[in-house]
This record gives sequence, structure tokens and C-alpha cells, in this order.
Amino acid sequence: MPSVTIVGLQWGDEGKGKVLDAFAGEADVVVRFQGGGNAGHTVVVGDTKHVFHVVPTGILYPGVTCVIGNGCVVDVVALQEEVSALAERGIDLSRLKLSSRAHVVFPYHRELDEARESARSGASRIGTTKRGIGPCYADKASRVGIRVGDLRDPATFSARLRRVLDEKNAILTQLYRRRALEFTPIYERCLEAWEALRPFVVDTSELVNEALEAGRRVLFEGAQGIMLDVDHGTYPYVTSSHASSAGVSAGAGVPPAATGKVIGVSKAYTTRVGSGPFPTELEDEAGDRLREFGREFGATTGRPRRCGWLDLPQLRYAVRTTGADAIVLTKLDALAGFGALRVATAYAVDGERRRVHCPDDPPARIRPIYEELPGLPEGVDYAGAECFEDLPPEAREVVSFVERELGVPVAYVSTGPQRRALIRREPQLFA
Repeated sequence: MPSVTIVGLQWGDEGKGKVLDAFAGEADVVVRFQGGGNAGHTVVVGDTKHVFHVVPTGILYPGVTCVIGNGCVVDVVALQEEVSALAERGIDLSRLKLSSRAHVVFPYHRELDEARESARSGASRIGTTKRGIGPCYADKASRVGIRVGDLRDPATFSARLRRVLDEKNAILTQLYRRRALEFTPIYERCLEAWEALRPFVVDTSELVNEALEAGRRVLFEGAQGIMLDVDHGTYPYVTSSHASSAGVSAGAGVPPAATGKVIGVSKAYTTRVGSGPFPTELEDEAGDRLREFGREFGATTGRPRRCGWLDLPQLRYAVRTTGADAIVLTKLDALAGFGALRVATAYAVDGERRRVHCPDDPPARIRPIYEELPGLPEGVDYAGAECFEDLPPEAREVVSFVERELGVPVAYVSTGPQRRALIRREPQLFA
């Protein structure tokens, strides 16, 4: 059962898209197991930049089957548009498979998402992308959701949509004082999208399990990061699904053992989008420089990301919770020219020294304890490094320091956005 799971070890945006793209060519099947259109994966191939929202990045490799699993939520209209855009670039979409059990994001989910966020104020705002992801997952848990497979029968779909829309319109108009949504445009546009997506819809659980049983190489891709996991993240400033490796089994419909080797992706510094605690945040010129040099703007929303120093207590928690066997360290090149680098190696919480982050700790009580490392030199072609020894000694020391502190090998080092800019210290992904 050769399988590998890729997860984010921070608050998302760790560079998983580039990493997944670099690895996907070695897989036979790539499976997205959670999340929705609120998560963007950016991939640079040559001079071309690709931004994926729901379609797995493996679609760029001929012969790789790409699966959108049942744990995902899908705006079928947006997916149709994403698929059409990829087809216009000459990409073969016959390899795309969409779970019939994935839940559908509707316009009323987006309206509710925006209405709820607008009703919040100040620190109570979650920072949602307003893509309707949370309300869709809420409907799934409340057993009033509509799944992709439900669109097969127009009569059944019509009845269910009318029933749900009546309830949502009552909430939108009476609680939030917003306009009611019309049934017919939603119904007709979704059926139009269904006709375009129908060839891709299958029982993806059966497909993935058969691939595993046949010994095919399966790569599971997560969206967001462990600190946005609905259970294990900085609740309530989280997403609405399980972004940890634990989400693979439920989100792809496979046994827990199918998770295989877990590779966690972390930046050489820390970022997050939206509200919520961020112990090492830099709200000064250094943070602005990181944002500029690291190109820290959301792939889906374009929002500027909050930036801060590397947080090892947070990463220790992430490694423990995800069971990461190895780490990909990204954006090392963005630290060049900073002078001395600061790394949080512990927290002081109410006078107690703590080495592992606890998401339940009130942010005001956390004081990061920093150590300094030599800065990385400017004027170095980091992306041109073909092996670990090609990196400057200061960069190698950052990697070694992270390994020593976390007790997990940094098996891969990303030195730029291009596919080739990845140093592999472990040559075999599927061992």
C-alpha cells in the first residue's frame, strides 16, 4: 500500500501547492480529501503560473488520476469554470474524478457566510473567505446538505433545494435583513454545471481503495494547515474540516492505515490569514519585508498574510498531532538579507516555560522565547542549488537547527516557487 500524505504544519499557505506539484509526477493517483474553494494552491511551471482551487495539482501530469474526495465541499459552478479554464490550456481532464458524496456549496451558503462575518465586529471576526465553506459543512453535519450525486435526479434535487432554500431565505431575510434568493436561477445553473461535470462523478472511495489494493502510488493532499483544523486548530479561528492527516480516512473513504508516510510542509517563518492568535507575529518593518519578499498574498482571495518568525512550539504541536515523518521547509530564500534571524524555541505562559504550543492558551498569556541564528546572505542563487551542500552555511544551519529542535528530518528544502527549486535529501518519495 504505497501512499504518502501531504499536510500543512502551520496556518495554511505553507507552499503545499508547489510541493504537491513537485511530488505529483511520482504518483499514480492524487486525492484531495478535505476543504473547498477557500483554499488555493499556486504552482509555477516554467513561466506559467497555475492557481488551483479544488482540482488537485496533479492534473498537470499526464497519466495521473486526480480525485476530489467525499470530504471536500464543492461549488459545482465554480468547479465547472475551473475545469473549463484548464481545458482551454490544453490540459486533459478525463483523469479528473469527483465524489458523488461530496457536498455542494450553494449561493445561500455564501450569503450566510458573508452575513455572519459582517455581523461580527473586531476580534470576534473569524476572517472567513466568504466562500460559503463553513455553512456548507454545517449543513452536512445538520443532515440537510445536498450532495453532488443528488443532482442526478432533477425532481429529487428540486424538492430538496426548495425545502432548504425556504429555510435559508427565512434566516437571511428575518435575521440578517438581506434579500431572499430565487430558486430558479440556482436550480437551473446547478443543473447546467451538473451536465458538464457528470462525466467526472464516480464512487471515489471505491476507486482509491482499488488503487491502493493494486499497489498503485497514492498521494493524499490536504488543504489549509493543522492550526486551522476544526478540532485541533486555534478554534474558533479555524476552517470547518479536518486539515490534519487524520482527515484522510474519512475524507477519502479509506482505512486509517492508508495514510502512509506523512510529510508536513512548513515555511522557514510563519504566516496566517484572517483573525486569530499568532504568537510570533511581526507588526513592523520586518513583517512588511517578509510579506514582500515571500509574496505573501492569498492565492484565492489576494489578501495580505500576517507574517512572523518561525514558531517551534507551534511546529512541535503540529508534528505531534499530524504524526509527520518528515518535513518540507519552504521559503528559505525569503529570509535572505534579514541580518540575524529570530526563532521562537519556547513560550513563557504565566511564568512557566513551555516547549509545545497549546491551542487553548489565551494569546495574551503567551510570550515567545527567542533564539537568534545568523542571517542568510543576499545575492545567492538559492533556487539554483541542486543539493543541500550548495546552500550557504547559514541556510544549512537553519535547516539543521529545525531538525534538532523538532526531532524530525527536514527531508526537502524548497528554495523558490518553481517546480525544480526543491532540494531532495531523501530521493525516494514512495519508499
